[in-house]
Amino acid sequence: MEEKGFTLLELVVVIGLLGLMLVMTVPRFRQALMTNELKASTRKIVGLVQRVRDKAIRDHSAYLLHIEIGANRFWVTADGSSAEVITLAKDNGFTLPPEVRVLDVWLRSRGKLIAGEVVIRCSRKGYVEQSVIHLGAEEGDRMSLVLTPFLGEIKTYEGYHEIEPSG
Repeated sequence: MEEKGFTLLELVVVIGLLGLMLVMTVPRFRQALMTNELKASTRKIVGLVQRVRDKAIRDHSAYLLHIEIGANRFWVTADGSSAEVITLAKDNGFTLPPEVRVLDVWLRSRGKLIAGEVVIRCSRKGYVEQSVIHLGAEEGDRMSLVLTPFLGEIKTYEGYHEIEPSG
């Protein structure tokens, strides 16, 4: 009579191989998840800046993109808004996910800012000051959003991208 089944040695080998595969893939899977949050946040900010530019052009009015670096918070107001409207806009703004943070913001006029509130003005023609928003994730991944003044485009770079000063 022939018995069907697996030997203990076969089961141990299969379990060992599964464990080895998990050890090798879980860190990469976790990194991919973190990177996705970073990339999703980058896309959300790009969309916000594009909407601000479009609104400024459509309304023929300047708008301000506020970035609170320590709180990782973004909101938009019309130029010249009252304190009440600014507070309401701030309360209704969006905050980055906990694993993503604003590292710093570089403005051509002020240099690198690492704390506090930064304001990027969008003129009624959709022009913004040349700026770079640097984002980071817990695992050390970085993204850079480069806002160009006149082209109306936002370039995104993986890593920490800096603008070369023009002389």
